[in-house]
Amino acid sequence: MTQLDMEKTTSQMDGKYLTFFTAQQLFGIPLMDIVQIIEMQEITPIPGFPHYAKGMIEFQGSIIPLVDMRLRMGKVEADYNERTCIIVASIQKKNIGFIVDEVDEVISIAEDAIVSPPQMSGDGINYLRGIAKLKSQIALLIDTRKIIGRDELGILTSVSL
Repeated sequence: MTQLDMEKTTSQMDGKYLTFFTAQQLFGIPLMDIVQIIEMQEITPIPGFPHYAKGMIEFQGSIIPLVDMRLRMGKVEADYNERTCIIVASIQKKNIGFIVDEVDEVISIAEDAIVSPPQMSGDGINYLRGIAKLKSQIALLIDTRKIIGRDELGILTSVSL
């Protein structure tokens, strides 16, 4: 792929988000950060992982960590069902799987439809990129570089192959 092709592909993804539900709340992840959406599969638990990291799975010949978005967002854990799926995203060139309740759709969101998230003291919600007003609802837009802290990313990917 040439530099021009990469720029064209990147510009075509600007403003596009994959929306999904977690605990009945709508979230969005930049489409350019998504590698693939896969169905749930057997998870191998890893002792010592953070409480929101459910374990590891095999993905395209590699072992990747899984983060349950309900737990990461401080919500109550729920059983997985036929709508539960895994969004594999690339964070700092490492693949991470995010378990979500249900994938919604790919949408374009104009920059002027996004407002900054409230400033919180402490850890707060620093993983939010913004809040978007859609047709009939609000979506919280996630900054994938901040959803997992640098130290946490190192722990989660330390066993990746």
